[in-house]
Amino acid sequence: MAIYRFKVTFEDYEDIYREVDMQSKSTFLELHEVIHSTTSYEVERSSSFFVSNDQWKKGTEIAHLPNDRKKKNEVLLMADVKLSKFIDDPHQKFYYVYNFDRPYDFHVELVKILKEEEGKVYPAVFKSIGQAPKNAAAADFPVTDDTDEEEEDFIHEGAEEYGVDEEDDFDTFDEEDEKSEGGEDGEKSSSGYRDDY
Repeated sequence: MAIYRFKVTFEDYEDIYREVDMQSKSTFLELHEVIHSTTSYEVERSSSFFVSNDQWKKGTEIAHLPNDRKKKNEVLLMADVKLSKFIDDPHQKFYYVYNFDRPYDFHVELVKILKEEEGKVYPAVFKSIGQAPKNAAAADFPVTDDTDEEEEDFIHEGAEEYGVDEEDDFDTFDEEDEKSEGGEDGEKSSSGYRDDY
């Protein structure tokens, strides 16, 4: 059986990476699990692999714990899809997003196709370089079904927009400025400095 060796790199920490060996019949869920056996991150988080091109553009999504919208769209599930289904290239790439509530993005690239070694247990971690960033942001937030990692519209009808209201009266700022400019005797020249000469 073919063995896929994947290099898994944090998108924002390129010097931290893992190389893992997976049987071609393994599922994306098994890849998800072995990645986090090396990071100590919580496995049960809403995450997705995206089949990608050389520019890491996201294509077909393969999800774990998808939200309701994705379920309605019949997204592929990690537990149901074997790696071999989407290996079309000897350097196949997958863009991987872990924990959509507080995401970490990874680049997953096939770097070698090997022969299975007799007696070796797979999946196997071949190399682990660098310590994974502390996952405080991702660790203590519950996964919600209505979270949408795509662009969301956070301005709801009737909600105020942040900024300056045209009807605001700035007299209070002017009064404060006058007090601060007055100095001891309140006299200043047009340049803003007291005339002492």
